[in-house]
Amino acid sequence: MPERLSAREFLTLVTDEETFRELPCDIRRPTVDGPLGWQGYDASRARAAERTGEEESVVCGTASVGGTRAVLIAFEFGFLGGSLGERTGDRLESAYHHARAHRLPVVPLVATGGSRMQEGMLALTQLQRVARESALTREAGLPQIAVLRDPTTGGGWATLGAGADVILALPGAQVGFAGSRVRPPDADPSAYTAEAQLAAGSADAVVRPEELRETLGRWLRLLTAPAPEAPAPHALGAAGLPATGWEAVRRARSPERPRAHAYLDAYFEHRVALDGDRCGGRDPEGMLCGFGERGGRTVAYAAQTGAATRPAGYRTAARLIRLADRLDIPVLTLVDTPGAANDAEAERQGTGAAIAEVFGAVAAARVPITTLVIGEGGSGGALALAAPGNTWATPDSYFSVIAPELAAAILKRPPEEVEATAGQLRIRPQDLVELGVVRGIVDMTTAADHPRT
Repeated sequence: MPERLSAREFLTLVTDEETFRELPCDIRRPTVDGPLGWQGYDASRARAAERTGEEESVVCGTASVGGTRAVLIAFEFGFLGGSLGERTGDRLESAYHHARAHRLPVVPLVATGGSRMQEGMLALTQLQRVARESALTREAGLPQIAVLRDPTTGGGWATLGAGADVILALPGAQVGFAGSRVRPPDADPSAYTAEAQLAAGSADAVVRPEELRETLGRWLRLLTAPAPEAPAPHALGAAGLPATGWEAVRRARSPERPRAHAYLDAYFEHRVALDGDRCGGRDPEGMLCGFGERGGRTVAYAAQTGAATRPAGYRTAARLIRLADRLDIPVLTLVDTPGAANDAEAERQGTGAAIAEVFGAVAAARVPITTLVIGEGGSGGALALAAPGNTWATPDSYFSVIAPELAAAILKRPPEEVEATAGQLRIRPQDLVELGVVRGIVDMTTAADHPRT
């Protein structure tokens, strides 16, 4: 279990020195022993206040984190287990109002055991207040980045934590909807950890305390930076292009050509990863998603890696595109896959629905999306990430309705006719330009300088 810091100690850990300013809050006067008249509740609150020096279970204020101003909500676990009651809800609502009024991102620093039993259903309904404030803040185009401390359980996890756009967690933190005292007696405790949530696609990163200020500051800077302009890529002439369809396939499948990591490293000065589909899955081998900085401006990216893309990869890409669209951040997609994963497990995980999510996210996006085909463009599993009217290709790429081998098999052609079939499909980059599928061909040696969204 990580060291459990107080709310103000944790604020000191993550904020720039002497920048925190606590927000005033007009909160309701407490009734005797609370709204339920729970005997001894006043005494419990008094002991919690004396022990922690706080009047409630959250401390709310503004501060700079890595130079970016934000509203921070720090839970004080020592005050009745960081539980949410009516007065907690007052403070949270006030903090979100301030964030929207001043166009500031919101950073919940969560450490809570859930809703406060001594206030009954009135405490539980605070989750509805929090959910509404979060939704209004999302609608206003302001990012929310949660930090999961120990423990993050119950309604606090299901609203302020899991409901955030980006979720960072401390190593070893207890994270789960069920707290330690209400789980089944035979439950595996390792399932209720920050690391388990990361593996399940429900968190984006586990960050050590000493790295948290820098990491959180980078995320805040990237998600609040102004959108860049959108110069078009420079088209390439006919030199160096594949002579035949089969040559295009061989070049795209060559282990020597650059993959997504090389393009992203060359293009961005630094980047952070958005990881997981929030539905229990990840696809680190097939899809890279996140935000990067170039020339002081932020660009979102969703990049296929050359492997078959799994449903979790598509759902993560859709999540990335929707978030970027809401925050007015342009998107770069890199297409490189032989196609969507088509094994039985992929079907059980909903390949079709996941691809549909990406098609829908791209179609609905209001921000500019630019696509570069850097390798294999295998059917609908590749097309889902392609921006209509703004897709470009490298010389080492192809885009096809179906793989040439599969096309030959469907047509009942012998293996020796696969190469001729590739030519008939017209899948070379120059064929795609002529057909109007892509806008132009980008020199792979300078592609990192040009496909700017």
